[in-house]
Amino acid sequence: MTRARILIADDHEMVAQAFKKLLTSAYDVVGTVADGQALVRAAADLAPEVVLVDITMPQLNGLDAIERIKAQQPRLRLIALTQQEDPDTAAEAIRRGASGFVLKSSAPTELFEAIEDVLKGHVYISPKIARAPSAVFADEARRATRGGALTLRQREVLQLLAEGRSMKEAAHVLNVTPRTIAFHK
Repeated sequence: MTRARILIADDHEMVAQAFKKLLTSAYDVVGTVADGQALVRAAADLAPEVVLVDITMPQLNGLDAIERIKAQQPRLRLIALTQQEDPDTAAEAIRRGASGFVLKSSAPTELFEAIEDVLKGHVYISPKIARAPSAVFADEARRATRGGALTLRQREVLQLLAEGRSMKEAAHVLNVTPRTIAFHK
């Protein structure tokens, strides 16, 4: 029986290595990355079946990375990992294309359960979050259909500028001209 291929994305090296050590007994961990831009490239290059995505990463946050990867690889399973016990964040992750949402404070067995569920095509949400009223998910879906939201590129530019990067540095990271950054700003 072949082992599922897992890619881990977390900007905290110790956390990424802990996940790798935990999962290596049951899965082939094909790599670890520390930022959202590297995640998008690695997801395309390494052909994982499941990607564990920390929501808060530099250069491109996990939610935006999930959305971009899902647009490029619709069959790839992505599990959002976070410390935020927030049903709104879970709803947003699922809306953007995540197949699962797991709290980092969960027991290790929950991560294995989440991976197995998403490999079977199911959606997994940590029980602590899933107990939240389902109206949160419905409200999030309604909000998503309203106009006025930032585009993915605008969110990328906003994040890089919020990290303190200059327009020229942001342009280099996104491989566009500084004029394009100014436009999206």
